[in-house]
Amino acid sequence: MRSKEKQEVTNELLDGLPNKLRKTILAQCEQVHLTSGDILHERGQGIDYIFYPLTGYISLVTTGTRHPPLELCIIGNEGMLGISNISGVQSAPDRAVVQGSGTALRLSVKQFQYQLKNFPLLLKRLNDYLYILFVQGSQSLVCMRFHPIVSRLARWLLMTDDRAHSTHLNLTHQFLADMLGVRRSGITVAACLLKDKKLISYTRGTIQILNRKGLEREACECYQLMKGNYTNRLN
Repeated sequence: MRSKEKQEVTNELLDGLPNKLRKTILAQCEQVHLTSGDILHERGQGIDYIFYPLTGYISLVTTGTRHPPLELCIIGNEGMLGISNISGVQSAPDRAVVQGSGTALRLSVKQFQYQLKNFPLLLKRLNDYLYILFVQGSQSLVCMRFHPIVSRLARWLLMTDDRAHSTHLNLTHQFLADMLGVRRSGITVAACLLKDKKLISYTRGTIQILNRKGLEREACECYQLMKGNYTNRLN
């Protein structure tokens, strides 16, 4: 697996802005550390900050009283947390939990609202990103309904790997089961199949991708569709 530790990491959403505007926004942000497992907000809570991840990554999950959390999307340095604020909504639609420790740029909602009013290029880019999230959400529903667990697991590992900046992914089978909305036994069987094909290796709580190209072939079509949608819309 390729090494990622020495790569300089920025936020791709901000990188797509004109240089002067990007520097203005960066000057108003503070860099913070995200710790795996931290909950940045719960559904229905007020949102005080928006986050542009750098090396950390965040899961948006929906919660209920009679079922475990179910992941809706992963946010890494390709995006941001708090996109609902572009419409003035300041309560969280879902739980946001840090999935991978790392760094992020943090900005107060008050500053963010000021930027949206004064920087139309930023607003346009974020509207494009919001559209991408809608499309990805729809594709995720298709994936959950029609695709086998092993293909969904391969897709999920690739999407996490795209956002992680480490050679190892700290993931338990139970966590993966919760995120994909399946039984733990289903994840165990799927992970064994990927391991037998020498696409991944894993020990307790840690997964390493050994053959990314092979994993891409194993994944369902949703991975390339989601990735292509982002590239075509924002790059």
